[in-house]
Amino acid sequence: MRRKLLLVVLLTASVAAALAWWPHRAQAPAELALYGNIDLRQVDLAFNNSERISAVLVQEGDRVKRGQVLARLDTSRLTPQVAQVEAQAAAQRQVVERLHNGSRPEEIAQGRASLAAAKADAANARQHYERLKKLAALSSGALSEDELESANSAADNSDAKVQVNQTALDLLVLGPRKEDIAQAEAQLRGNEAQLAYLRQQLSDAELFAPAEGVVRTRLLEPGDMATPQKPVFSLALIDPKWARVYVSEPDLGKLHPGIAASLTADSFPGRRFAGWIGFISPIAEFTPKDVQTTELRTSLVYEVRVFVKDPDDDLRLGMPVTATVPLTTAEPLGQPTAHDSGPQSAREAATANGTAKENSR
Repeated sequence: MRRKLLLVVLLTASVAAALAWWPHRAQAPAELALYGNIDLRQVDLAFNNSERISAVLVQEGDRVKRGQVLARLDTSRLTPQVAQVEAQAAAQRQVVERLHNGSRPEEIAQGRASLAAAKADAANARQHYERLKKLAALSSGALSEDELESANSAADNSDAKVQVNQTALDLLVLGPRKEDIAQAEAQLRGNEAQLAYLRQQLSDAELFAPAEGVVRTRLLEPGDMATPQKPVFSLALIDPKWARVYVSEPDLGKLHPGIAASLTADSFPGRRFAGWIGFISPIAEFTPKDVQTTELRTSLVYEVRVFVKDPDDDLRLGMPVTATVPLTTAEPLGQPTAHDSGPQSAREAATANGTAKENSR
């Protein structure tokens, strides 16, 4: 009886202790908070040509669209060169067309008429020589040898003219040589290539925005000499925009690219910016000193990029933010990225730790 009573007392005490512990049990966190700063891409814009700037069309802070003209160069010397090469290419194009078309029917008819006239002249000259030759044979001394030789030379010359006109007619019928056509076409291609180059230089005289963004700095003014090595603007690209945050190794397995996340900033209390995890670094590093976390500064972390849509451009470069990742769902936001396989093995973690320590030195 005493043993049963002791057993009942112990069981009652255990139940009481469990009931006392239950309200204070450790709850699994429903979300993961990560800390970092807003980051975005920047580009320095310069002209491809070396010329004096004639106009600068935007100011610092202006929001520009893709393809918008930002500045122009002086084209007073380039425009006449384009016109000159255009005329040369047009003239050479007509030469090529003429060679491809060959001889006109009128030219061939003219050649045949010239040949007929040459034949008539040759026949007349040959008959004149034959008459003089017979006259000299009938009456000695009636003609001098010089007159007879002169008539013979005239007949031979007429026969040669017939041959010349015959050859000219044959060439008219055959048309241009293929080598001449190839040479003319090569010259035309050279003119067109030079024209394309000058037109590209004329197009490069305008500086276009490569993407939507905000003008951060205006470095050159009208009258300055622009070169490809001297940027005119520094442009901040507002899409894509992301938060560079850091996660510790124990929490690494809870994240993978594509899952939903949200950003909050002290400048916008009560407002959340929807986003998603787009990148997780495969290399560990020491926590950057500009990231405020509740953990030790020397702990090893992995960089994570939380991409966010910010159409109003409220989030500024370097702004401290907090990224919140819900852990109760693993549904991706819809970004087509591969999921991470989970936390590293002990050997991989040791290798990453050694790499980070080596980098810190």
